Order: sequence, then structure tokens, then C-alpha cells
Amino acid sequence: MFRMKSVLAAGAAALIAMPAFAGDIMINDAYARASGMNAKAGAAFLQIMNHGTEDDRLIAAKSDAAKRVELHTHKEIADGVMKMMEVEEGFPIAAGGMHALKRGGDHVMFMGLNAPFVDGETLTVTLVFEKAGEMTVEIPVDLNRNPMGGGMQHGMPEGGKMGEGHGAMTQGAVDSN
Repeated sequence: MFRMKSVLAAGAAALIAMPAFAGDIMINDAYARASGMNAKAGAAFLQIMNHGTEDDRLIAAKSDAAKRVELHTHKEIADGVMKMMEVEEGFPIAAGGMHALKRGGDHVMFMGLNAPFVDGETLTVTLVFEKAGEMTVEIPVDLNRNPMGGGMQHGMPEGGKMGEGHGAMTQGAVDSN
């Protein structure tokens, strides 16, 4: 019986780590984190890939994990001082392109956490796109992710455009984070 539970748990973890799709939009390499168990805020980071022929835009995010969920970015306000701020217009995702939500840049911000982010658990987040509509994803909490490491690389040429042969995801890719 113990072996069966282990197999089921491993299978569930593999499903969570797989890319999520909604129409032509694909979410990959998603993870969430907070600075500690007593943190009042947290963030989620992910790659949004648009395999369609029309531009789209991430316009909102929703989750029961926090009292408020917003799309945020970091902007330099003066002399290298960075300020985090809401991006009300959302993030554009070009047709055939990718937009990375990453630490130190664009991200989903959770303010007023309803419970601590626990390493290894998941958050249910609904991403709202202008054209693709709503997409619910399970985002794993990873409190140990290397903050300076990059996400998984998927053969994206310069400029973030996917050409012939770049639309498929490599399931066996190794994430160095």
C-alpha cells in the first residue's frame, strides 16, 4: 500500500510540473515563493508562451491564496533605486513569442497571504488573458529556487520569437534552478 501511495504522489508531482495550456497559450516553469513563514506577501514566476498567430495579453490573476493578487513589475525610479509597482494594463505576449515573469522583473504578486507558502505545496491561480480567457494553473511553491538562475531554455531565438521547430516543448529538459 505504501508503494502505491508513493507512485501516486510521484505521478501527481509530475503532472503539476508539466506545462499548462489554454488555446494557444502555454504556461511553463511556474513556481511561487514567499520570503518566509511569516511573510505577508509572495510572488509567482512563470513563462507564458503564445503559440498562436495573434498577440494576446495577460490582464489579471486571481487566487484564494491572498486578499489581493496583482500583476507587478520592478522599475528604476532614480539612481538605481528599484520600486515594485502594479502593471494595470498587464503584460503583452506577442504571437509566436514568450514573456517571462521572473524575479526582479514582471511577476504575479500576492498581498495579504491567507496562509504561509509551504515548500512543496501548490497554489491554484487563475490567469486572465485578453483573448485566450481564463486559465487555471497549479503553481508549486519552491522556497529554495536559485534567485539568480534562469528558467528552462526552449531554443528561443533572439527577440523571443518562435520559428519552425521551436513550438514543441522538451519534456526532458533539465531546469538548473
